[in-house]
Order: sequence, then C-alpha cells, then structure tokens
Amino acid sequence: MLEEVERWLSRRSWSAADRPLDAITAAKRRTGTTVSVVLPALNEEATVGQIVTAIRRELMTAAVPLVDELVVVDSGSTDRTAEVAARAGARVVHRDAILPRIPALPGKGEVLWRSLLVTTGDVVCFVDADLKDFDPGFVSGIVGPLLTDPEVDFVKAMYDRPFGDSPGQGGRVTELVARPLLNLHWPRLAGFVQPLGGEYAARRSLLERLPFPVGYGVELGLLVDALHTVGLDALAQVDVGVRKHRHQDGQALGRMAAAIYRTAQLRLSRAHLVRPALTQFERGEQGFVPRTYEVDTEERPPMREISEYAVHRAA
Repeated sequence: MLEEVERWLSRRSWSAADRPLDAITAAKRRTGTTVSVVLPALNEEATVGQIVTAIRRELMTAAVPLVDELVVVDSGSTDRTAEVAARAGARVVHRDAILPRIPALPGKGEVLWRSLLVTTGDVVCFVDADLKDFDPGFVSGIVGPLLTDPEVDFVKAMYDRPFGDSPGQGGRVTELVARPLLNLHWPRLAGFVQPLGGEYAARRSLLERLPFPVGYGVELGLLVDALHTVGLDALAQVDVGVRKHRHQDGQALGRMAAAIYRTAQLRLSRAHLVRPALTQFERGEQGFVPRTYEVDTEERPPMREISEYAVHRAA
C-alpha cells in the first residue's frame, strides 16, 4: 500500500506553478469547459468581499476568462455577508431559496450540495469564505488539472496552515482525527496533505453522483466516496502555498471531530449509530456544566436523484 501511495504522490501531486495561467486558460478554451466557483458563507462579512474581488479581478476578465460564474451561498448569516458579497460582484443566493421543497438543515455540506442546483459549470470549485490574504491561485491551482488532464476528476488544495507562531501542517482535527482514520481505514488516501481542506474542485459529473454529509463531515465523505467511485488515479492535490483563516475554539473543533468520525463510521459499516450526540463541558459558577450537541447524522442523496436538478440541467 505504501508503494501505491508513493506512486500516486509522484503522479498526482503538483504545485500551482506547474500549470501557468495562460496554459490553463488555453486548455479551457480548447475544451470548452466551464468553471463555477462557490463560496459557502456564514457570517463572513470581514473576508468574503476581498475573496470575491480578487477572483473577479484576476480570473474573470477578458484577458483571463477562467471563471465563468462566482456564487456565494449564504447559509443564514446575521451580519452583512450577503450585502458585502453582492457589492463585490458575486451572485448571492440564500440557502433556503434553493430547493425549497426540502427544508434546509444547518451545516456546510448542506450548502455545498444545494449549490449544484444554482450553478452550471462543468467544473465546480469550492472555496471557504473565511480566508485571509486570499490568493486567486487557490482557484486556478486546483482547477488547472481538471482543465488540462481528462483523467483527473477531483482535486484538493494543499498548503501550509499557520496556527499562532507555528507554521503548522494540517489542522488540529486533521491530525488528531481525520488522518488517523484515513490511514487506518482508507490507506490509499494517506497521501492527501489536507484531506479536510475546504478548497477543492471536481467535475460536476462526479459531484452529482455523490451523497453529501450535511455538516462538517462533507470533506471526508466526498473524498472517501470519490475514491470508491472513480479510483485513486482520478484524485489529485495541488500545493497552493499558505492558507490563513479564522480558527475555531476547541469545543467547536470537538463537534467537528465527532461529525467527521460519524461520517467515517457510516462509510465503514452503514450501521446504526449508538449515540449520535456529543457532550462537552463548560465551567459555570457552580462548576462544570454539561452541554450536549447533536452530531450531524443526515446525508443528502446524490444530486442527480433530485427531480429539480434534472430540470435545471436540461435548461
């Protein structure tokens, strides 16, 4: 298995610099492939505008027409996220306005799943909306292999991820939960540097065939399911440099870890969850107070099974 991973790393791990922007746009013109960029956003007014502006300025011009549509899907923000994104030039769609026949559930995966209904690109690129000092190379880097190599279907970004004064690699949930799970149960995926990273691109023809965990398990779920759907050689990763973003507190990371473990559990056994809840503790005036949170247990079916999606694609 180690030899297979090493072969994959040598064949399917690249740097963004390996594919210059002019080569990528030339491949896009030659193949006629269209590209959609989706930013799932919840209370990201401080960063979403800068990301949208950078993409439009660098990748949506007459000289560099790499991105055909840029959509921000607002997941119920209570701040000015939608206003800031629209002013910067994105098309903003509220999560609840997409597929109203099915009541929306809270969670990042829910937003990504619904975004397939309001985008048209042959390639869909997801970018988290909390990135700081955003570099458009995050988009062009991971879209590039999909435009230049027809054998590649799914591309993850990899990067350094500073935490405090430490340059860091991965994240706390990645290193403590996701990487051990992948190495133990899906060792063919052990070569992914950032398996939980929110920046990745894939062909619509693959995404529409995959179930989407509604919460934080979506990245691990899509990666594992893509492996089983198209095989390891159709998966790739691209080094895009440094990723700076807003870090969550330890308890939020605990809930994220529980959702990711549950996503892995379902894929390992599809068995009944014994206790789909997580109890954490906060210190109160009288000592430690338990707080119990439900762990995301819902998944959305492959989008191509949704009747509205067939109508959308036909149109």
